[in-house]
Amino acid sequence: MTGILQIYADGSFDAASQSGGWAFVVMDSDGSIQISVGTAFGCSNSNNTLEVLSVVKAASWLEAGAPPSAAVVWTDSAHVVDGCNRWRLIWRGNGWKRVRANPHERRRPIPDVKLWRELDALMDRNPHLRVELCKGHSGNQGNEHADKAARQACAALIRQQVVSRNASEPS
Repeated sequence: MTGILQIYADGSFDAASQSGGWAFVVMDSDGSIQISVGTAFGCSNSNNTLEVLSVVKAASWLEAGAPPSAAVVWTDSAHVVDGCNRWRLIWRGNGWKRVRANPHERRRPIPDVKLWRELDALMDRNPHLRVELCKGHSGNQGNEHADKAARQACAALIRQQVVSRNASEPS
């Protein structure tokens, strides 16, 4: 195995258009950078979906053929870090439902359960993958690159939707 890959993942969401962008940036020990971006439309009503999706995409990239290495995926989403390091094992044990101590309360569905299940499987198959918290918008180069790329992907999708909508309207 080579050095530990540092991967920064981020998501961006526009509530008005229900559109979002995700990105991850790979920085290895020699300082080289690889950026991967994508978009999602009609995906949810929160930024959390895009945050989880960015980590799923990073973990999928690792599994699909990244150089064999341990990796840390850094995210500025405490929701994702807690989900990966604390809640996913509990959710899995509860049949992917939220369960509270009150036995009379119903089991609640987990938002983005399909993404969480996919991420759970990816993390189980790659025991050398960790998901850690980094402070957002604090000058961290990898986080700043991922944030900018995700925001640009989201903005490009919104522009594309506006152009498509305008082209389909009668003149």
